[in-house]
Amino acid sequence: MSSDARPRTILFYGDSITDAGRRTDPQELGDGYVRVIAEHLAQEHPEIRVVNRGIGGNRTGDLIDRLDADCIDENPDVVTIMIGINDVWRRYDDDDATSPEQFEANLRTILTGIRDRAGASLVILEPFLLPVADKLRFREDLDPKIAIERRLAAEFGATFIPLDDLLARHGEQSSPEAIAGDGIHPSPDGHRIIAEAWLDGASALLRA
Repeated sequence: MSSDARPRTILFYGDSITDAGRRTDPQELGDGYVRVIAEHLAQEHPEIRVVNRGIGGNRTGDLIDRLDADCIDENPDVVTIMIGINDVWRRYDDDDATSPEQFEANLRTILTGIRDRAGASLVILEPFLLPVADKLRFREDLDPKIAIERRLAAEFGATFIPLDDLLARHGEQSSPEAIAGDGIHPSPDGHRIIAEAWLDGASALLRA
């Protein structure tokens, strides 16, 4: 963990859901859940530095490839990972599946690197899928990967934020498309729900 000599750093690491346009944003926060969290923390914890390192289209293998430059070298105190939906999606649009065994090996490599080399606390945001018609077939591939993430979160002592059921319940109250138009990429309301879940679930780490 960080000392009092420097600001504490919370880093968000993942795919397009985390990216949310951050690479064209002068503040590099994007317009998604990371910005909502950053704006909240700026009021409540101005000493905390928020870093967004999401890149659209990434899979677990991509996070391994850029683990040093985009995560460990930032010297983070807390790393939040949201990854997995593209490991599912590429099976269906590119016939490029990530097996459960490979997914687990990749995620274990990421978590081990962050824990052992950065000494950071870990937060895992659960991948999710809203029941939008053309994505319903993704569920058979996603569910085993969610189970792997839950198991590894427990093994590594990570804070796990369960989003799949949470977002589905919100979708039942309005419509799935109101939370994520394509079932995967959140609307502004979807991003707000994710941010609020993170703030609730990771609040203890803010005081560490």
